[in-house]
Amino acid sequence: MIVTRKTGYYVFSLLLVLLCLTINTKARANTKSMLILGDSLSAAYGMTLEQGWVSLTEQHYRDNNKPLYLINASISGETSAGALRRLPDLLAEHPVDWLLIELGGNDGLQGQAINSITDNLTAMVQLAKQQGIQVAVMQIRIPPNYGKRYTTAFESLYKTLAEQQQINYLPFFIEDIATQSELMQNDGIHPNQQAQALISRRMQQQLLELVED
Repeated sequence: MIVTRKTGYYVFSLLLVLLCLTINTKARANTKSMLILGDSLSAAYGMTLEQGWVSLTEQHYRDNNKPLYLINASISGETSAGALRRLPDLLAEHPVDWLLIELGGNDGLQGQAINSITDNLTAMVQLAKQQGIQVAVMQIRIPPNYGKRYTTAFESLYKTLAEQQQINYLPFFIEDIATQSELMQNDGIHPNQQAQALISRRMQQQLLELVED
């Protein structure tokens, strides 16, 4: 076979394409996927989804070729019972590597029984585990006006759940933001648009460390 300059160019181009395909395939193989199952704190309440911390974090990962893909299944007003009903279909639709549970706030605001909340969260964890999905649970806090006994029991259930189920535990992601009125919406419960970027910067690193651990 006579290799001309033109032939050599085509061979080089083909090899370059194959190399790029190999690199992209390896990159996709190393990318983890995470389902965010939350309430209004993760559903960009009061703004568009694109302005919320989950979308901002996902955009950051894409722009910087980070090995994590986020799927936001959060709904404003969601309860642990509602999320438990939705979870089987969500996992069937999205075969993910990780599940992050950010739920319970609405249960607490409704004064739901602690045992009921715990049972729902536990069922979600076990359902994910049965499918080989790793789980992380987010600590949730509620206003103190529900009484010290209930508030203490509610807030302690998350760490207890993480220890009993041997899953990852994340601190409440708006702990310091909730005390700064300029970062909260008028209801005093939901972070505003300005706060979303701050939450995103915090979660970008935490979630990557979680899946890379």
